[in-house]
Amino acid sequence: MGDTRASVLKPVNGALTQAGNIVELFVEVVRNTFKRPFQFREFIEQAWFIASVTILPTAMVAIPFGAVVSLQTGSLIKQLGAESFTGAASVLAVIQQGSPLVTALLIAGAAGSAVTADLGSRTIREEIDAMEVLGINPIQRLVVPRVLAMVLIAILLNGLVSVVGIAGGYFFNVILQGGNPGAYLASFSAFAQLPDIWIGEFKAAVFGVIAGVVAAYKGLHPKGGPKGVGDAVNQSVVITFLLLFFANLILTMVYLQIVPAKGS
Repeated sequence: MGDTRASVLKPVNGALTQAGNIVELFVEVVRNTFKRPFQFREFIEQAWFIASVTILPTAMVAIPFGAVVSLQTGSLIKQLGAESFTGAASVLAVIQQGSPLVTALLIAGAAGSAVTADLGSRTIREEIDAMEVLGINPIQRLVVPRVLAMVLIAILLNGLVSVVGIAGGYFFNVILQGGNPGAYLASFSAFAQLPDIWIGEFKAAVFGVIAGVVAAYKGLHPKGGPKGVGDAVNQSVVITFLLLFFANLILTMVYLQIVPAKGS
């Protein structure tokens, strides 16, 4: 009985310990963000690298994503007899929910995995230990620039996904479903409001922080040599995806309670 209970509680304890360590790393990142000197060169290099590996996939994903949202929304609204609100519903779905999630998934999958692999390879080569021996804080030197770069690129990519998604939705709704172009554009302001853009950008920033901290934590704590680095990359992507959807739920619930829907 005791062995069974221990075998059941061991994964739970491991998960709680790992969650606590990730939160501790997040606190360290926040604290070291305001320490000087700030690694501006590293920040620029990481931001450029993250942008280079995510811009094209993000744009390519945003087009079919906007099309699917527009086609599905247009079909549903057409059944309800409210075709004039197709544009408003599509834009609201893209800006408030879709674009931050698409951005976060690509940031976690492309940039997060690269950050984990980079830090993991440095860790198994004992470069991190060498930095600590020399009195260099690896959190301030390596982690902070990467996390901030992921936040910046996530915010910028969120805007890109929003624009490309709305444009793709407009094209497919007007061309394939025979929608009215004027009505589609005129209905933008029917449901959408300025705080919807703010919450989309805020979600992207939060998702960037989550992806960056989890990727850095897994990169700093690989197990088992080179194979452990590969396992850490996979684990960072899976954990980030789970945390992103949970964070999206919490942020959406809080936003809907604070900012009432337009016209309510």
